[in-house]
Amino acid sequence: MAAPRAAPPRRPPAPRRPRLLPLLPLLLLLLPAPSGGLDHSAELAFAVEPSDDVAVPGQPVVLGCRVEGTPPVRITWRKNGVELSESPHSTMLANGSLMIRHFRLDEGDSPSDEGDYECVAQNRFGLVVSRKARIQAATMSDFHVHPQAVAGEEGGVARFQCQIHGLPKPLITWEKNRVPIDTDNERYTLLPKGVLQITGLRAEDSGVFHCVASNIASVRVSHGARLTVSGSGSGVYKEPAILVGPENLTLTVHQTAVLECVATGNPRPIVSWSRLDGRPIGVEGIQVLGTGNLIISDVTVQHSGVYVCAANRPGTRVRRTAQGRLVVQAPAEFVQHPQSISRPAGTTAMFTCQAQGEPPPHVTWLKNGQVLGPGGHVRLKNNNSTLTISGIGPEDEAIYQCVAENSAGSSQASARLTVLWAEGLPGPPINVRAVSISSTEVRVSWNEPLVNTKEIIGYVLHIRRAADPPELEYQEAVSKGTFQHLVGDLEPSTAYSFYIKAYTPRGASSASAPTLASTLGEAPAPPPLSVRVLGSSTLQLLWEPWPRLALLRGGFKLFYRPASKASFTGPIVLPGTVSSYNLSQLDPTAVYEVKLLAYNQHGDGNATVRFVSLRGASERTALSPPCDCRKEEATSQMSTTGIVIGIHIGVTCIIFCVLFLLFGQRGRVLLCKDVENQLSPPQGPRSQRDPGVLALNGARLGDRDQLGRDGKRSDMKELEQLFPPAGAVGQPDRGPGLSPSPSPSPTQDAAAPALCEETPLSMLPLQGFGLREERTSEAKAPCAGLTAAPPPQDAGSGLLSEGHAARPSSAPAAQPALSGQ
Repeated sequence: MAAPRAAPPRRPPAPRRPRLLPLLPLLLLLLPAPSGGLDHSAELAFAVEPSDDVAVPGQPVVLGCRVEGTPPVRITWRKNGVELSESPHSTMLANGSLMIRHFRLDEGDSPSDEGDYECVAQNRFGLVVSRKARIQAATMSDFHVHPQAVAGEEGGVARFQCQIHGLPKPLITWEKNRVPIDTDNERYTLLPKGVLQITGLRAEDSGVFHCVASNIASVRVSHGARLTVSGSGSGVYKEPAILVGPENLTLTVHQTAVLECVATGNPRPIVSWSRLDGRPIGVEGIQVLGTGNLIISDVTVQHSGVYVCAANRPGTRVRRTAQGRLVVQAPAEFVQHPQSISRPAGTTAMFTCQAQGEPPPHVTWLKNGQVLGPGGHVRLKNNNSTLTISGIGPEDEAIYQCVAENSAGSSQASARLTVLWAEGLPGPPINVRAVSISSTEVRVSWNEPLVNTKEIIGYVLHIRRAADPPELEYQEAVSKGTFQHLVGDLEPSTAYSFYIKAYTPRGASSASAPTLASTLGEAPAPPPLSVRVLGSSTLQLLWEPWPRLALLRGGFKLFYRPASKASFTGPIVLPGTVSSYNLSQLDPTAVYEVKLLAYNQHGDGNATVRFVSLRGASERTALSPPCDCRKEEATSQMSTTGIVIGIHIGVTCIIFCVLFLLFGQRGRVLLCKDVENQLSPPQGPRSQRDPGVLALNGARLGDRDQLGRDGKRSDMKELEQLFPPAGAVGQPDRGPGLSPSPSPSPTQDAAAPALCEETPLSMLPLQGFGLREERTSEAKAPCAGLTAAPPPQDAGSGLLSEGHAARPSSAPAAQPALSGQ
């Protein structure tokens, strides 16, 4: 928010002391008591509690206290936790307040009256203690910061500061030339923390300034500081600057926060305030004092945060910032009070107390004014906000107080527990005994109560381990005619606590005296074991640690041997807290048997056995020799080339496989008759054709070998028709079903041969292409163009691509023919 022009300066509102409201009587839950019920007046509570105060030595001090409750009520006082005795120096008034006639400090034999005071009230139902009130003596220290001399220019800013400690907080005023300054002067700003700001300096502001601090203890005057005002320098440009920024403050709710910000510059900068978290500062209780000091009256916890003061040069984005943190504390206050309750004997009573504050308060419980901690049948949960008392009896009937306290203050609330006793309830069972039967069973026996046994409907046996807290207790019910019970599923070598209650339709008896018994011991169970191979000669054994074995003078025993041997190595004795062990220097070729067992004072338990082989680890080590980095570096380029060639070959094979599947579905392939005319004589019947042509087309399987032997007699012109050499012109047009080459070239264009017969593709022999390989091996001149032809990448219709002879995808042996061998 931008800082508006200040109103005529005035002293900021004085900080308000925390308001201490009387604690109103609590609305308590009243349940009928055997005597006919409880009324409101039976609840003992404070109507007025003592409050913190600052006393002047030699002056009287009164600490207020007023109590409501069923009379007679006895009131006493404690100082620092110790009860005060009546004396002429301190007297209790008729209404319960305490008056100290002449407050004194520590003087030889007379102790100081400073300390923490509590009012204590008691009637026949219980006892309550008030909040603590701290009484301190008024003091005034010497100045530890005196104002310093200042020299300024006309129109500029001057600032004086003094600091002094005192109780109560001193009131700071200022004098100029031994005359109190005029607080109505709008150019003079007085801040409560001892700061004087003078803006728009003039020559008449020159003089000597003194800081005056006063409280009920004393008045002190600081050293003088001279202000010297020189000629005007208003025509000189000055960058905006923050002379003094906000300080970090810690306050209590309802106090006043003063965040100082003094900025200079020419032209005069504009001061604005914001919160670092982006939340709005608000309007209520907010004002700007002087030229940029932020005042927050009646602070709350929501005002806590980091505040940023910014000084902006008018009309530009030039700015300077400073920041300070404000922390607002709140004394503890209750959001849920404990409620008075009435419960039958033997049942459970619960009180809940929730408090809030800043910082979060700590909660403690009192029973009749004494601190109550967990233990026995008393439990505290949820950060002490819940008090649970199980198996209540006459000794639990009391007033319970919840005390919430933090650094900002404390508060208390109380509630009463009434234990109801029905007429004719049986007494507690007697002669309770517990005898161990085995490592997991204990037999508990008892005799019926001495009185009121006719209405008993059963017994309840309460069981827990002796080392466990009461909340881990569990129960087992027993019929009314049974006076012993076998408790099973217990842990070996463990102590247990047992007690019994008798139940009637009207309630339970009080608990019997508890008895203890320990289960018998036994050897431990086999431990879970896992084995890990760390190397060719090392094994790691892993299992769960059993710390309890150490309590029973036990641990682990480890044995191992090669499976081929009869005797074990061991035992290797290990403590119960160990969970692993390494076996090294083993035979890499052997199979080992490993055995682990747990033992205690009762003997050895059963063993866990594992068999493990080191052969696999040894073989893996042999198959993984160290790398020859120099060899790999030398062959890296060759490996890259091989990878590229392999990828091309793989892609080619995949393409031909797809073509083979496609033509297998179609069943037959029609081959163009124009190619037949090129392969056969222009005239004559089929039977007179050159057998070599039939061999090329796979029509005469029986003559393939003969054609291979007589291949040298083939006419070179026939090869030239199939594979024209580079540079040939006038090639015939492609027939139907031809596939273009990935890199078509006029010098490599050729017609694709085809069969006139409908020949199944599966009937084409792989060897039918061997003639071309033999022919091209001898007729090197006509096939010169094949060497430069790229490998086929477009399958087309499965016939010849430009510059290549067709072959099935499953005939890798034909590859040399395409390479021009």
